[in-house]
Amino acid sequence: MPIIRSRRANAHILYDADRLCGVAGIPRDTPSEGVDPALFEPRFWEQRKAVVARAPGRGESLFVEPGKLAATTDEQWVLRPYRRGGAVARVSEKRYLWRGAERSRAFLELRLTARLHAEGLSVPAPVGACVWRFGLGYEAALLSVRIPGAQALAARLEGIDRSTLEAVGALIRQAHARGLDHVDLNARNLLIDPEGRPWLIDLDRCRLRPPGRWRETNLARLERSLAKFAPGREHELITAIRDGYAAPV
Repeated sequence: MPIIRSRRANAHILYDADRLCGVAGIPRDTPSEGVDPALFEPRFWEQRKAVVARAPGRGESLFVEPGKLAATTDEQWVLRPYRRGGAVARVSEKRYLWRGAERSRAFLELRLTARLHAEGLSVPAPVGACVWRFGLGYEAALLSVRIPGAQALAARLEGIDRSTLEAVGALIRQAHARGLDHVDLNARNLLIDPEGRPWLIDLDRCRLRPPGRWRETNLARLERSLAKFAPGREHELITAIRDGYAAPV
């Protein structure tokens, strides 16, 4: 997974050359201006009728089909714009303070995701990130590979079996063993694929840290999320997840 950085006008791009170049028809030895930042804009995919689904939430994500551009892949990708939440969104929903491309949320998330994916953790493979600078601010978007057939844990809680919950706990333990502090560990940021394998998604603002109380904070955040999606069952669900977390490797 060679990660390459390029730039075109005000757009700074970080991408997996093996995935992005093939689909976009760009040679691997392309000059730095070869990657079109339009690939990170919804209208690019909409104009080519390559949007297969939309995911609701803060800043609607698109599921896109890059095979419509080139028959080099049967993957689907997720295009996610970066959007603010909370009170600060009233001031600026999608613009962040510019402190350099490498310190942008998109570049930090892509590099972290690429590292964990390379280490074998169940996170989606990153495709690319684009950061558009506008004076003292920037906007950004991220492309990653869609996990085929996966559903959010939140949508699978009714009738879910204990072994799947224990697998979720084991995945969280693996992430923590690598030092991953997932600051928004909730039932929507955990996916379950058709084989029952769990996946972690959305590593925005996450970071690698030495062991500490943040591990328990992650699990407590997840329990609050379970109470929201399965009220009255959160203790049962988190107990099974914690059992998987504590099980011998």
